[in-house]
This record gives sequence, C-alpha cells and structure tokens, in this order.
Amino acid sequence: MNFSFNQKTPKVNTQQTRQIKEWIYQAFQIDENIPISLSQLQCTEPGCPPIETVIAVMRNPIQQYKVHKPIAEIEFTDISGLVL
Repeated sequence: MNFSFNQKTPKVNTQQTRQIKEWIYQAFQIDENIPISLSQLQCTEPGCPPIETVIAVMRNPIQQYKVHKPIAEIEFTDISGLVL
C-alpha cells in the first residue's frame, strides 16, 4: 500500500485525539500507563479509503487496528467495534 503524509490529510485536533485515546482505554480495558499511538494516513492506491486512522496499542506485542475514517470522524462505536 502507498501511504503519504502530504498536506491533503486533514488537521488533527488534539482534543479529539485525547477523546479517542480515552475511548480506547475504556473499550479495551487497558492500563492508562500503556501508550497509544494514533496516525492519520492518506492512501493513494485504488480501492483504498482516502484517509484512515491507524491505532497502535503499545503492549507486548504491539496491537494495531485501522479505522477507515479520519480522526475527526471517529466515534465511540468505531472504537468499541474493534474489541472482539
């Protein structure tokens, strides 16, 4: 897959990022000392969503999830839907 970090990727609101991280801690029931990374990426390949958010929970091993939306559009149901 080809991803880019160019200027077409929407700006990320730090308050929204904090809210999403809170939802992740809540939905996955993980300790708040475990770091979480959110990355918003633009995909340039055909059939790929224009922007997706990659979530990395820094456990051992690292757990990675993708939401096919920009950070600004993510809702709690998107996060809770990642929990199996």
